[in-house]
Amino acid sequence: MLPTLPQAHLPLLEQATAARGNALLLTGAEYGGQRALALAVFAALNCTGQRGMGGEACGVCPSCRGLAAGAHPDLLELSPRETTGTGRAARRRIIPVGAVVQSRDDRREYDTHVLEFLEVRPTYARRAVLIRGAEFLGPEAANALLKLIEEPPHGARFLLLAADVRAVIPTIVSRSTRLSVPPLSDAAMHEELARRSGPDDLDPDELVALAAGRPEVLDHAAEVGTALGQAAGFHMALREGMLPTLDAAAELESHWTPWHAEALRSVWRAEPAPARAGLDTALAALERALEAYANPALSFMVFGLAARAALGVDRA
Repeated sequence: MLPTLPQAHLPLLEQATAARGNALLLTGAEYGGQRALALAVFAALNCTGQRGMGGEACGVCPSCRGLAAGAHPDLLELSPRETTGTGRAARRRIIPVGAVVQSRDDRREYDTHVLEFLEVRPTYARRAVLIRGAEFLGPEAANALLKLIEEPPHGARFLLLAADVRAVIPTIVSRSTRLSVPPLSDAAMHEELARRSGPDDLDPDELVALAAGRPEVLDHAAEVGTALGQAAGFHMALREGMLPTLDAAAELESHWTPWHAEALRSVWRAEPAPARAGLDTALAALERALEAYANPALSFMVFGLAARAALGVDRA
């Protein structure tokens, strides 16, 4: 099926499809609905069937079916590099120039490059490049893209997503039509949750609280639910003693994903402000250590001890 576009974002689809220019810059919190909106715009541009009253694609024409299957010939998605060539987490998230120009991809990290992709005529109406994390475009990549945005081959469209527009290179911003995607209310989030299938054992209020108005978090409900459960177990162990804390920290290390950091912050939101500040500081130190390739086991052990200190459980 096509990506789920929240009902509250349908008016944005009308604005986005009517926007002029070759590049559309959608801004808002990560997982805030920008990708779903970008895909809805792309679907509408290429739809050959009867579109909805809000400009939605029909969902049944050949183009829509290809997008729903995740294999549309006219769409290329790019994201910041998350790992190095050795498989380790990247120290710095970046979209390098090699993603844009094949001749600059020395390590052959990309199967498809933007320039070569756009040189092929579209199968349907228009080809599009969807860039998740436009703020992570390296200077060379941004400059290479600028030339393509100004004169896109075959009338291609660029769909750029950014959580922090201030970090996007100004020349990219100036050549794009900018549209802000606001967070949804808790009531709207509960409505969206009811429209989607998720784990039956997950507390809807907990999920909505963690999502904080970001509808695309709901698409990862199973992963978020697992992270919330493990974060709650770790938080409980902090007050049970030193050994339970270290055991729980080791367990957390073995299952760690980016969702766990958000889950921890959500679990300890009921703590008093001073304790919450100390816990946030401990978590930030852990994230920095992992980015610096520090020993993971030691880093999580230190995190556990720092979290206990933030709660003051060792005080006489």
